[in-house]
Amino acid sequence: MNSAPAPKQESSKPQSFPDGLAIEWRELLAPEADKVYFKALCDFLRSEYNTGTSVFPPRDKVLRALQLVDYSQTKVVILGQDPYHGESQATGLSFGVPDALRIKPPSLLNIFKELQSDLNFAWDKKESELTGWAKQGVLLLNAVLSVRRSQAFSHQAKGWEIFTDRVISLLNEREHGMVFILWGAAAQKKKALITNKRHYLIQSPHPSPLSAHRGFFGSRPFSKSNQILTQKLNLQAIDWTKISV
Repeated sequence: MNSAPAPKQESSKPQSFPDGLAIEWRELLAPEADKVYFKALCDFLRSEYNTGTSVFPPRDKVLRALQLVDYSQTKVVILGQDPYHGESQATGLSFGVPDALRIKPPSLLNIFKELQSDLNFAWDKKESELTGWAKQGVLLLNAVLSVRRSQAFSHQAKGWEIFTDRVISLLNEREHGMVFILWGAAAQKKKALITNKRHYLIQSPHPSPLSAHRGFFGSRPFSKSNQILTQKLNLQAIDWTKISV
């Protein structure tokens, strides 16, 4: 059984795209930097972060999902909508929050409830950042990568959706297959971008308390994704019990 391909070695060239982005993503996404929408997005974010507005996640974590998981290393994609807008919640990874956060968001609690049921695993109620998943090739990507404090969806329609749709389209073009986990209607709209027959989709209602009982609970996304990885894609399974590192 194969693991995901080894990432490319770091280039000695100057970083022409945001610092810290994994090298393959930096090369693949570099053309976006010259596009009108991206320049407008950068101007907007610069204004938001520099004028005293409380914006989450911290500036250096906005692109964290694409820093931790490079293009060729991606095995599973979990799509979210918008970062948490509460104080000290957003980490740059969809659904994850800092381990130290005492009160976990309801959707994340439902994810862990399903994880425990699916894999017969006892969550310790502390680990929650999901970096352990990212380190194994799980891309935790929101459609919108920033938000104002206490203002959900406040950074929608500023350009992020174009950027993250490009990320999904690039993944769709990849020769080696992967698993896309789509929770809820917003994520499932992205199916239009996932046309490559090499890839697999796992879909269910969103883990939000408003919809989790309509089919998220019992959907077994973790064991199903591992079955696809090992039996269909000849890749190593994700150890979903390794939540934070």
